[in-house]
Amino acid sequence: MTVGSVLYLTFAFVPQLDGAARFFDPILDALFPVFMFFILLVTFCKVDFRRMRPARWHAWISIEQFIVVGIIVGLIVGLRPSGNTLVLSEGLLTCIIAPTAAAAAVVTAKLGGNLETMTTYTFLSNLLCALMVPVFFPIVNPSADMTFMAAFLKILYKVFLVLVMPMLLAYIIKHYAPRLHRRIVGVKDLSFYIWAVSLSLVTGTTVKHIVHSNASLTFLLVMAAGSLVVCIVQFAVGRSIGRRHGVKVESGQALGQKNTAFAIWMAYTYLTPLCSVGPGCYILWQNIINSLEIARTPGGAKSA
Repeated sequence: MTVGSVLYLTFAFVPQLDGAARFFDPILDALFPVFMFFILLVTFCKVDFRRMRPARWHAWISIEQFIVVGIIVGLIVGLRPSGNTLVLSEGLLTCIIAPTAAAAAVVTAKLGGNLETMTTYTFLSNLLCALMVPVFFPIVNPSADMTFMAAFLKILYKVFLVLVMPMLLAYIIKHYAPRLHRRIVGVKDLSFYIWAVSLSLVTGTTVKHIVHSNASLTFLLVMAAGSLVVCIVQFAVGRSIGRRHGVKVESGQALGQKNTAFAIWMAYTYLTPLCSVGPGCYILWQNIINSLEIARTPGGAKSA
């Protein structure tokens, strides 16, 4: 994360590097989805597909997310905030309604959690998001030009590209190319280190969005503080729910680790673009929490 931030700030504020910055910017933007694809491909190669099935804690996490989203939407409609207050509300809403991050399975494996149940919930979470966004966003932003089916299919298309395609390829490799499969799973912590590189890329991009957001410093600090509170609460509530089912690691990551790139896309597509600062800050907080969790896990920094 530090590497990504420093690299961006160096290229952004050193005039002699302007040409290099313009050259690498589109390349780095194109590399991030490629990294995500390979992260999931490597992770899914380790999944036992026969053990992927819904669990009881999946339902409780989904119900909690749906209720909280409904409450926030109700408050926005009832209180009718405007200006920065509305943007702040929308920014925090995107942090909550966003689906579980595709890379959550990587961190869950690092923390000793169950890879199959985490992968299953990642799919369920994206489906829940595809249902909630077309329902709630037109209520929050009546000017949003969307129909339920159009938005639902658009989100499902993105889910197919991000999750389904690498899973299908992993399934094919696992069952029809055993030699390649053994080579992939034989590289220790491969998905984790690909994730670490992608984290540098997405952190630099996040810093770029924040720097160029044209928002006041006060508003940025308030949005950052709000997203920090939301991040801590979601991890804590997720772990609390999971503790009752013996899956506090999986449940905490499921509710706390969000697909912030997807949240930023939702903010730009359906809400106020400035509210994307919320999930932009959230990605920094969630990965600091992930880093602390891995550091505190016995052997977490050394073994998958």
